[in-house]
Amino acid sequence: MTVPRPELADILAAHQAIRGAAIETPATRSVLGTATAPLWLKLEILQPSGAFKLRGAANSVAMLSPEARKRGVVCCSTGNHGTALAFAARASGVPATVCVSELVPQVKVRAIKAQGAHVVQKGQSQDDARIEADRLVAEDGMIDIPPFDHFDVIAGQGTIGLELLRDLPELDCLLVPLSGGGLAAGIALAAKTIKPGIRIVGISMDRGAAMAESLKAGHPVEVIEVPSLADSLGGGIGLSNRLTFDICCDLLDDVVLVSEDEIHRGMQALFRHDRLVAEGASAVGHAAILAGKVRLTGPTATIVSGRNTDMDQFTRVVTGKSVTLGNLVVKGK
Repeated sequence: MTVPRPELADILAAHQAIRGAAIETPATRSVLGTATAPLWLKLEILQPSGAFKLRGAANSVAMLSPEARKRGVVCCSTGNHGTALAFAARASGVPATVCVSELVPQVKVRAIKAQGAHVVQKGQSQDDARIEADRLVAEDGMIDIPPFDHFDVIAGQGTIGLELLRDLPELDCLLVPLSGGGLAAGIALAAKTIKPGIRIVGISMDRGAAMAESLKAGHPVEVIEVPSLADSLGGGIGLSNRLTFDICCDLLDDVVLVSEDEIHRGMQALFRHDRLVAEGASAVGHAAILAGKVRLTGPTATIVSGRNTDMDQFTRVVTGKSVTLGNLVVKGK
């Protein structure tokens, strides 16, 4: 059975629905660009929750019926979606529970709790957290708002593409951090409807990249999650994925994978040259450009997706120190 996808009208409606919760973020020039191929940075780090996820979460909460609001919302998350849903739910007076795995950094767990949500931390993968969220839906009747594979979430994230093409209609290419595909799917739906010839490149880490592996296989697959500087890009896409896999399969022009060393360098460049404090997932565009895996051939924008980083780890990266990620040591430079 075909599952309806968000259309431009849904993304336009989401743009109105999230006013007052999420902000319209600016796009600024990066020093990595050139006169003929400028690089623009869409600063989702300025969202009140610290990441782009607030757009999809706020839109989903706005669409709830009064009866659904009383039952409360639940999600599984690698961190940023949980913080965003907690923020949006609290602003609307809706109870929220967020399920996370043991791999989610404590800085993100604390951020979720600070927004008033109840946190359940269980298991070694997002799939384990998903099981717990499903239990709460089945037993307590809570409303599930997943982090990416959801009509209203995708429409909310698509507002980024809407703003970029409104403010920068000359853009030829968008570099989008790629995880479960909600961000990439939403942006691609908006951008390719407005400008069909625009190029959309999804970028992820080269270890445990669920959407990239699924696109390569031609169907959703499970991956082993491992610690990463781009921890927000971790987690599976779900073997029963309903929306984001097909949209990414249809609309992404390319997928690029970057190593932890390259993400390390990208984070340094984003901080040292563009003066931005951002998490590793925000730096994958810089990582791919610096590694020569993406060439700037015309006006390009990359999504600086979030700032909710472990500041101890961030400080080590930007000061050129080594970082240990499980059994991998990323040497400083």
